[in-house]
Amino acid sequence: MTEVRQERGLFTLAELAPPQIAGLTARSVELFHDGGAHERPLDGWAVGMLFTQTSTRTRTAFTVGALRLGAAPIAYGPADLQLNTGESVGDTGRVLGSMLDALVARTAGPLDELRELSRHGRLPVVNAMTAQEHPSQGVCDLATLALTFGDLSGIRVLYVGEGNNTAVALAHALATVPGARATFATPAGYGLPDAELQAARQRAESTGAAVEQIHALEPAPREVDVLYTTRWQTTGTRKPDPGWREDFRPFHVGEELLDRWPRASFMHDLPAHRGDEVAARVLDGPRSLAWTQAAMKLSSAMAVLEWTAAAP
Repeated sequence: MTEVRQERGLFTLAELAPPQIAGLTARSVELFHDGGAHERPLDGWAVGMLFTQTSTRTRTAFTVGALRLGAAPIAYGPADLQLNTGESVGDTGRVLGSMLDALVARTAGPLDELRELSRHGRLPVVNAMTAQEHPSQGVCDLATLALTFGDLSGIRVLYVGEGNNTAVALAHALATVPGARATFATPAGYGLPDAELQAARQRAESTGAAVEQIHALEPAPREVDVLYTTRWQTTGTRKPDPGWREDFRPFHVGEELLDRWPRASFMHDLPAHRGDEVAARVLDGPRSLAWTQAAMKLSSAMAVLEWTAAAP
């Protein structure tokens, strides 16, 4: 019987210790300032890029990041592997692991599939987004905040919209920041999964942070450093309620909402649907960090790949 090893890689930020997340954050900022501040740690590596869902920023960031770190990226689309014809995840992992040094994967499927690929393939796997979490986005978000604000201790973030995979990563990331306050304002029925919310809250207790969820904007904190939103329709998912947009309209981020916090910056992980979750004047306005956030995707991807290469 073939031995199946423990999985390796980045699957969820909930599994990383606060110093590891802080290290990835700092390294992302360093590489943002100087993309050549490394010694090509992936030189000679072959890194698979499995993207079964559309992607602009994440796919480009990991592909370019792998190239800059010395690796040869190998792209797989949604119909390229025999997974599409019924081959098992385990068998696919064993084959990929015999040829690749690492795998970056974005799917709309369960996170456990990436763990299975890693175990059977005996190779590190990076979660570039699954249905449960988008951890590399969480690293990017913390790095964008660190670039903008410096020391993140006590940072106050109000997230507005669906409790999706980006929100889960943000909750786990901010829970590691001493004194941070993360408030998630989500429509009722569209909040963070209970288990993820409770895990983030439990970790926050050990760092002096706070993670809370509300279902209306009236009780939102009086002081906020950052207002964050994402598009209402998460990649690879559909909402069962045909009238869901009516539940989301009160969470639209327009100038009037942003002006409740005159000194707050605005963040969006993109792509954006102007007129839905955000007004064009907010997204493209002087307080928007969205485009810096998008550029930070490259250096944060490099930091994740570098960390993956060094991990035992």
